[in-house]
Amino acid sequence: MHVGFIHGVMNTDNMTISGETLDYGPCAFMDTYDPMTVFSSIDHHGRYAFGNQPHIAQWNLARFANALLPLLDDNQDKAIALAEETIAQFPTRFESHWLKGMRQKLGLMSEQPEDASLIYSLLELMQEHAADYTNAFRLLCAVAEGGEAPTGYEAWVTLWRARLSQQSATPQEAARLMRASNPAFIPRNHRVEAALSAAITLGDFVPMETLLAVLSTPFDHQPEHAEYSKPPAPSERVYQTFCGT
Repeated sequence: MHVGFIHGVMNTDNMTISGETLDYGPCAFMDTYDPMTVFSSIDHHGRYAFGNQPHIAQWNLARFANALLPLLDDNQDKAIALAEETIAQFPTRFESHWLKGMRQKLGLMSEQPEDASLIYSLLELMQEHAADYTNAFRLLCAVAEGGEAPTGYEAWVTLWRARLSQQSATPQEAARLMRASNPAFIPRNHRVEAALSAAITLGDFVPMETLLAVLSTPFDHQPEHAEYSKPPAPSERVYQTFCGT
């Protein structure tokens, strides 16, 4: 979730007992921020959209708990109550972990009650301005060190800088944390498609090898590969991904 990953088909059989997802078929990374982003060709109603993934995780855990009911208590009502009590903890626990990672993405090294509001307001701005999810956070690394606020984000940046000033860390230290938490490069769908196409149709594996090399150090500044950080042009956009790819 912190890097814009969308599983695609995050159903019960694609989630382990430990809570980890697997079987990445129609998975993809989000370019323009929109919580309702869907790539999977079989997800017609957005069930597994980017922003729905936490809810789906809870649903999957509830289905798992249902299978465990006979082991929880011989009395079915008690077993259901135990399961529901545990599953009900998921949203709070998830948000706690999610907020921790989002604070790191914004260079925040302490916790404040208003952090959630600051984070959600940024995401709302990103959706309003159709911002690239990866590049928007990477740009903020420079803003943390005194760079100019992006157009339309000035008021939010003022609030963010005020929040940063409440911690002992220097702007440079905050930016260092941000660069370690916000990748400069992700496996953008159009780059993956281009690499696969070159390998399959031309027998040319250089694009794939180059892409893998860039992605092996995704947090590093690699100016010689700047084109790999660019979102797709309209003609390059990948709108659907498929199982088995």
